[in-house]
Amino acid sequence: MGVWVISEYRETLQRVSMELIGKARELSDELNEELTAVVLGWKISDCADFLIQHGADHVIFIEHELLQHYTAGGYTKVLSKLINERKPSIVLIGATHIGRDLAPRLAARLKTGLTADCTHLEIDPNTKNLLMTRPAFSGNLMATIECPVHRPQMATVRPGVFPMPCANPSRKGTVESIEPDLSDEDLLVIVEKVMKIEKSSIDISEAKIVVSGGRGVGSKKGFDILHELAEALGGTVAGSRGAVEAGWIEKEKQVGQTGKIIKPKLYIACGISGAIQHIAGMHESEYIIAINKDPEAPIMSIADLAVVGDLHKIVPQLTKLIREHKLSCKALIA
Repeated sequence: MGVWVISEYRETLQRVSMELIGKARELSDELNEELTAVVLGWKISDCADFLIQHGADHVIFIEHELLQHYTAGGYTKVLSKLINERKPSIVLIGATHIGRDLAPRLAARLKTGLTADCTHLEIDPNTKNLLMTRPAFSGNLMATIECPVHRPQMATVRPGVFPMPCANPSRKGTVESIEPDLSDEDLLVIVEKVMKIEKSSIDISEAKIVVSGGRGVGSKKGFDILHELAEALGGTVAGSRGAVEAGWIEKEKQVGQTGKIIKPKLYIACGISGAIQHIAGMHESEYIIAINKDPEAPIMSIADLAVVGDLHKIVPQLTKLIREHKLSCKALIA
């Protein structure tokens, strides 16, 4: 019994882990079971109160010098041993680069199933099994998967799918620290040095303002005007699946069921028709502006402001007006 969230810690707790805590709290309450956050690393005990205040009943710290940096061998060994001993019913992991590497290895070691890249989780009211929903067939349909026989029920969940839970400073919980039996031989790979690469752009899942382009942009060169608009607004550029497949923008910038789920304050869709897979990735944006030649495009029906016209004429004009407005504001302040 019990719901576990494997909370990813890289210098700090990753946002997706906190999003999972919020959703896992709902699942735990429905099952009337305890919610446990499991954190692996070295000298990480400073985040216990934070996890409890956001919904965890119990926090387990697995601390060892060899866990300071992620290695598949080390993490899989200590987690599989602990899960076999404690036998939780549900284990949730963020679908980050680490989570996508760890989860299938862990599921294989535990001889259970894994549903990857979930976008929805709920408890079946009759069986009390976890229902895990994820896109299938390149995002053309949604599949709901159940693991009725084996335990634990495991799922990885995409960042940005669930909201961050609110903190409750009065919440109380318990904390447990475990020092695992781990040696160099268990790691398979030894991390000798970690080199950080500065990101050249904002992660679209964290951006407050996103200017997104689709096939209607016409070419990779056409994205230049979107970059100019994003720069003027202080945002970042993203794209639809069609734009990514055409090679006009990087895969990590893709919005949608097969890309990233985002919730910016402002989303400007340029030349995007609005297939259901794309809308699923951005429909919770606070304010949506759609620019499209086709007034009947699906994206126009969900937009707060729908502009019918040629984006190649409208976007440069919009950028010019924003820049002029910013200059006039600076002049007034001076």
